[in-house]
Amino acid sequence: MIPDFLKSIYYEFLSYFVPQKQTYKVVGECKKCGKCCNYMYSYDTYTEKEFKIMQFLFPAYKRFYIKGKDEDGNLIFACKYVTKDGLCSVYNKRLAMCKKYPANIIFYPAKMHEGCGYRVEGKKFKDFL
Repeated sequence: MIPDFLKSIYYEFLSYFVPQKQTYKVVGECKKCGKCCNYMYSYDTYTEKEFKIMQFLFPAYKRFYIKGKDEDGNLIFACKYVTKDGLCSVYNKRLAMCKKYPANIIFYPAKMHEGCGYRVEGKKFKDFL
């Protein structure tokens, strides 16, 4: 009979070879509130200078402006084309990222805005066992 601590070590070792990575599913529907267009984040834009470089490299991003920073110091962006009603004033000319938002599957535990019709569901640890 194998002692419990050896089983634990064995299972810990095997866990490093699990091919499935954690994914999160986005479910729900749009309520057309415009919050997603007024409070956006960028993965790798941390300063105003980097934001200006991004706009230079991708002229379509000139539609975005820095709205402020969150409590962690991350830049918050907003789109110039969102109306007070939360709708896009250039809907037929919106960017591909806007058309695809939100992705069905994401690889990070994102949070949706309060009142948003979408929510993020992730697997719990027990689901992997």
